Amino acid sequence: MSVGPGALVAALEATIVGQRDTVRGLMLAAIADGHLLLEGPPGLAKTLACRCLAAALDGAFKRIQFTPDLLPSDVIGTRIFDQHESAFTTVLGPIFANVVLADEINRAPAKVQSALLEAMQERQVTIGLESHALPDPFLVMATMNPLDADGTYALPLAQMDRFLLKIDVDYPTAQEEATILERFAMRDTRPLHGIASLEDLQTWRARARAVHVEEPIKRYIVDIVVATREAPGAFREYVDRGASPRATLAIVNLARARAVLEGRDFVVPDDVRAVAPDALRHRIGFNYRLQTQNVDPEAVVRAFVDGVPAP
Repeated sequence: MSVGPGALVAALEATIVGQRDTVRGLMLAAIADGHLLLEGPPGLAKTLACRCLAAALDGAFKRIQFTPDLLPSDVIGTRIFDQHESAFTTVLGPIFANVVLADEINRAPAKVQSALLEAMQERQVTIGLESHALPDPFLVMATMNPLDADGTYALPLAQMDRFLLKIDVDYPTAQEEATILERFAMRDTRPLHGIASLEDLQTWRARARAVHVEEPIKRYIVDIVVATREAPGAFREYVDRGASPRATLAIVNLARARAVLEGRDFVVPDDVRAVAPDALRHRIGFNYRLQTQNVDPEAVVRAFVDGVPAP
């Protein structure tokens, strides 16, 4: 029997303590058929959250630990020579799964990170002269440490743009941390399996594609993205590059996914306001003045969204 997305949210929250933004981001990415980037210090359940989603959907799950010595073939696969058959055979890499966890993605050089570009955009990979389609559904959940941490590399701009949304993961409250201690140190808490199926996810995605978006809402989304390029007022000096048109598509897809989570078949301005920062924070190119003047980039992104009147 088909279940609703609320059952999947409850399954994630049964294991993950707090981190509501992370749970929300996982659900939005899954329903909107996009990829999610989680940034934060180690130990904040980023990896656990991705494992819980894969377990609850009962799909194929692979984890790739990104390291400085990782090779592109370690991600997508390679061709090897079979001496018995006197022919080359293709060995598929761990990218061939429904949910792929790219753990600490910014610890690998750009050459390895770029190996994900074709997979994330085209849902296929090319090994030798052959292209191989990836499973459907296919989601990349990437975690990354803050850029100023030891042994990290900046992600290429093209790859950042491929992520549908980015969530900044923060430390839990004292009460949440006490719950974490009780849940994981005092008991054997494991992710819940088989709460929903891949077919249920496909149903939710079809429902999201059918969500109605009024013309004023469409103009509202476009105006928000354009505001990041014009950088009005006091924020002009901090922005070198505004969001791309891919951000416009990301916001409308995320707004539709949020409407499905809320049980509606139409988008309201609150949907746009809620998801716009997630789609914009990694697509706006800030310059050095932001750090030298100790300006919070999240406040700048929120100012762009709040500065556009809602319909």
